[in-house]
Amino acid sequence: MTDFIETEAGRRIAYHRTEGQGPWIVFLGGFKSDMGGTKAVHLEAWAKRAGRAFLRFDYSGHGESSGAFEEGGIGDWAADARAAIDALTDGPVVLVGSSMGGWIALLAVREEMRVAGMVGIAAAPDFTEDSMWAGFTKDQRETLDREGRVALPSDYGEPYIITRHLIEDGRRNLVLRAPVRDFGPVRLLQGTEDDDVDQQVALHLLHHLQGDVRLTLVKGADHRFSTPSSLALIETAIGEVLDALG
Repeated sequence: MTDFIETEAGRRIAYHRTEGQGPWIVFLGGFKSDMGGTKAVHLEAWAKRAGRAFLRFDYSGHGESSGAFEEGGIGDWAADARAAIDALTDGPVVLVGSSMGGWIALLAVREEMRVAGMVGIAAAPDFTEDSMWAGFTKDQRETLDREGRVALPSDYGEPYIITRHLIEDGRRNLVLRAPVRDFGPVRLLQGTEDDDVDQQVALHLLHHLQGDVRLTLVKGADHRFSTPSSLALIETAIGEVLDALG
């Protein structure tokens, strides 16, 4: 059954929480994804079998949480993550960030949110600026400026409505413009057939982060990273981070 917490901002955040051995493993979903996705549900089942503490939740405007997707931005969703981590976990946490979740994870690191390690799955830090805005045509930029929103085609269903708030809020929360401190072991996973996040993003992140950071490129894997073999690689990466933490 889904449970909910109310944040200081008045947002109602849906979550599933599994008690177990720490550190807490927290799954951070991607842009317009939800906690009912293949990776989140699979990892919860894996954590239960392993007796590990695990948390998955929906950002506001996603899944079962309150709010409209078009009203949100990176800072809002990072605040949701902080609220969930603060209210529902204790001690060190290992963040598993999928796509946008990798950006949210690095914001959590910057905000000193008890992060002891991280697994990035096709992590996409700064994507609103370096991918969306950089890839907009002149007409799209003018439409965004004039109307406050622009529709982008999506391979996952309905078009994405990209708002001026999303772009401007993203600029206030960029993480690749300054060094990220060594906060613990990091394992990055990236598919070679990912049409949404280029391999160069993963390489940039590998060089940008400090400390024990390793990148695995998976030939043939796409952005979803949800095949049985890809899911097994995520389990292995989490295990490596946990082992490194002792």
